[in-house]
Amino acid sequence: MEFKSINPYNGQEVGTYTSITEQELEEKLHKSKIAHKAWKQVPLAERCRLLKKAGAVLRDNVEEYAKMISLEMGKPLSEAKGEVNKCAWVCDYYADNATAFLADETIGTDAEKSFVRHDSIGAVLAIMPWNFPFWQVFRYAAPTLTAGNTGLLKHAPNVFGCAQQIEDVFTRAGYPEYVFQNLIVHHDQTEKIIVHDAVKAVTLTGSERAGSAVAELAGRYIKKTVLELGGNNAFIVWDDADIDQSVKIAVTARMMNCGQSCIAAKRFILMDGIYDEFVQKFTEAVKQLKSGDPMEDNTTIGPLARLDLADQLNTQVKESVSQGAKLLLGGNQNGCYHEPTILGEVVPGMAAFDQETFGPLAAMIRARDIDHAFELSENSKYGLGVTVCTKNTEMALEHAHKVSDGAYFINELVKSDPRLPFGGTKNSGYGRELSKDGMMEFVNRKTVYVKH
Repeated sequence: MEFKSINPYNGQEVGTYTSITEQELEEKLHKSKIAHKAWKQVPLAERCRLLKKAGAVLRDNVEEYAKMISLEMGKPLSEAKGEVNKCAWVCDYYADNATAFLADETIGTDAEKSFVRHDSIGAVLAIMPWNFPFWQVFRYAAPTLTAGNTGLLKHAPNVFGCAQQIEDVFTRAGYPEYVFQNLIVHHDQTEKIIVHDAVKAVTLTGSERAGSAVAELAGRYIKKTVLELGGNNAFIVWDDADIDQSVKIAVTARMMNCGQSCIAAKRFILMDGIYDEFVQKFTEAVKQLKSGDPMEDNTTIGPLARLDLADQLNTQVKESVSQGAKLLLGGNQNGCYHEPTILGEVVPGMAAFDQETFGPLAAMIRARDIDHAFELSENSKYGLGVTVCTKNTEMALEHAHKVSDGAYFINELVKSDPRLPFGGTKNSGYGRELSKDGMMEFVNRKTVYVKH
């Protein structure tokens, strides 16, 4: 089977990739198992050194890698460069902190000695999406490989060029052969990979549907999973907020990566007293964004990654308008490109409120008061993150318990940071990536008890 990577901006072919055979897949899985036996014996200091080198490779080749990201999924080149540099950051972070994270934890008991040690578990399969084709992989790979596991990557077919480059990063950095392998396979091979005795766990970033299917498979074979799925983040603006600053944050929160982010702000829940001012200033700011060729440095809005994604977003816009939402800006589609779009007077029951909108669509929602705002925020099957904009940060902190999401940001857009745990609740998935928590997901926290 052949997979074609198509530039969503101009429809030109970026590359063609041939799937590996079943025999080749079996060989790669077996080699991953064998490689783990040797890799886990490599001193942690050496594993950290190699990870540091991987970060250097990323920085030294940022132009090359960023170009592939932009060509394959349409991200503006400036954002693609930022993504590659963030991957280098996560490599440095774990290289600098892995020794402390993986250190034995002494626990006082009636034994002469009792502690928890952290051992690798084997090969960890990563099923990754196209929207942040480098970052999603490195935030899993950096802690997982450094803990002594081996990695297997099944990437989205439209970014197989990025997948090959990621494997190349680890090769250039000097990692032993088979410690990290890219698998060019169709999704119907997923069960065969999961069931293999080399694979001890699975991490997936993607849709609810994909997450549910993979969790079901992994559960059948008693394999651990971490799922990072969809989101419908609320961006709440209180009456006392700095509106100009809130708008600036909001535009980035919604339009970065052309809105194709699980943690993007999608539902803007505004106090009735500032609704009109916020919407007017937000609309004017969005009008200043430059749509165009993602390969040009000044482009801020590129195409969506695939035609079906643009079609889906356009359907959600039309459905919401038919349900009573007001079209305030945009609403038009041309192939993979969808205009930045703003809908006003959105309420529960509309597609723009209930569904995850994966593209440059902002839904403006009125709230009577703070309690109503949190009630609206919680009215979602997703639970990734919430932003609250206010000058009264102490009061905002007092409301943190009202939010069931995995993140609560005050006066800042929800974002991932290597130093902080990242993950969701409800239909947004489970488990945590990044920080020490992310490293602990794929280690055996082994209790050791000694009594003479």
